[in-house]
Amino acid sequence: MPGYRDMRVWVRLVSLTCVMLFTPLPLAAQGIAQEHAKEQVQRQQDQPLNNAPFYRDVRGGENPYQTTQVRGIETSVLVQTQGEIWRQIRNGPVTVYGGWLIIAVCAILAAIYLLKGPIKLHQKPSGRTIERFNALERVTHWTMGISFCLLGLTGLVILFGKYVVLPMFGYTLFSWLAVLSKNIHNFVAPVFIVSLLVFIVVYVRDNLPEKGDVAWLAKGWKMFAGEHLPSGRFNAGEKVWFWVGVVVLSLVVSATGLILLFPNFEQGRLLMQQASVIHAVAAVLVIGLSLGHIYMGTIGVEGAYQNMRTGYTDATWAKEHHEYWHNEVMKGRPGAAGTVSAARAGAMKEGWKL
Repeated sequence: MPGYRDMRVWVRLVSLTCVMLFTPLPLAAQGIAQEHAKEQVQRQQDQPLNNAPFYRDVRGGENPYQTTQVRGIETSVLVQTQGEIWRQIRNGPVTVYGGWLIIAVCAILAAIYLLKGPIKLHQKPSGRTIERFNALERVTHWTMGISFCLLGLTGLVILFGKYVVLPMFGYTLFSWLAVLSKNIHNFVAPVFIVSLLVFIVVYVRDNLPEKGDVAWLAKGWKMFAGEHLPSGRFNAGEKVWFWVGVVVLSLVVSATGLILLFPNFEQGRLLMQQASVIHAVAAVLVIGLSLGHIYMGTIGVEGAYQNMRTGYTDATWAKEHHEYWHNEVMKGRPGAAGTVSAARAGAMKEGWKL
């Protein structure tokens, strides 16, 4: 069958032509690979264990002949140069200076408590109460506060656990604790973010700057010496915590946390690495500030914790710590943060004169 034989000849001829036409690309790629292989061999002789030529090929910086079955941003990059930079920053300055900052704040607060003790009232409690925080304010505060503490503790384990927990308890317990911390961190974060936004809306009005805030900041340290410093519903120190700690740093932590928590919105590795560093720095700073706020709201100021727990404060406490706010409530000023009706009810019960 000559026709069949002729067809076979033509098939072979076409195949050979295709090979000749399309072999330059693989040959070029093979030539580059051989060139880098020679460079790698020479590097091992000159500088043993230096695999720079090999990893340049892996990173794809000089080899355009590569492909991947996975489609998306950065999918063709196997090893990213910035990843090493991110690791050095996170495990270097962020961890070292961040750890010392937390230790320094704890040491300062412990020294203040041991040397001065809690800030106490100058006069005895009157037994007459004023509503300081309504139900919405307290629920919002405790929701955000508890979720913040969970995020702070688990975040500290994630950031410092390798240096603190691992040497003390070993790999098994640290592994279990790290995985637990990561899952708690991921699932509590949305609760914190939502409660944070509600908290800002609820408390922003009473944290706006007022006349006398600058003077309070200049003399704020004197309260540890027992000096009376009048203020509105929130003093200037609490306002600094609100605007710097709650609004700025917590929103930064939330935004960067969302980038890290949902890595499926086409953000590349570089953006996530930058978000990770910013997240860690902002988190360490806000934790440091929060330690001061927690100290003053629990053992640092006598009666402060009771106010947020029950929503009510003694009139003497209100007058000594927030005199301007106390006077406005007693005068029945409209819009005094929902405290007027409670004060009047208490006054009527106790026979006060407003």
